[in-house]
Amino acid sequence: MSFSYIFSRLDVQQIASAFIVLFAVIDVLGSTPVFITLKQQGRPVNAWKATLISLGLLLGFFFAGDAMLRLFNVDIASFAVAGSLVIFLMSLEMILDVVIFKNMGPIKSATLIPVVFPLLAGAGSFTTLLSLRAQYATGNILIGLLLNMIFVYV
Repeated sequence: MSFSYIFSRLDVQQIASAFIVLFAVIDVLGSTPVFITLKQQGRPVNAWKATLISLGLLLGFFFAGDAMLRLFNVDIASFAVAGSLVIFLMSLEMILDVVIFKNMGPIKSATLIPVVFPLLAGAGSFTTLLSLRAQYATGNILIGLLLNMIFVYV
């Protein structure tokens, strides 16, 4: 698939729809309490690094996600359930102030875990990208994703 073909079918309605769906799933505004809690625990989040890593993971899964899931013989529904369980356990940690996922060694930054994965680029985002790919043109989804990443950075 060439670069010109990907962006030859641009549609503002599809871009807006993809942006809104991804915005709701990524939910950076809903993750604000997590960012505040991490900062209070002395684990700052590097916004630039988190945005770039999230974008890389999401793009990688967008283009290779189907093949990767087939390689491990996992269907999309099972993948989504497993990801939601991880997020649920992380929320239990925060609400009950218990440690479920033990950190091995000192972690100075919380950029990669838990911010990038699973909050920004988690199972919900991956599943949504694969679902959008079945309905919209690739270029429209990519523009919607890039707009979301700009919002994540801000």
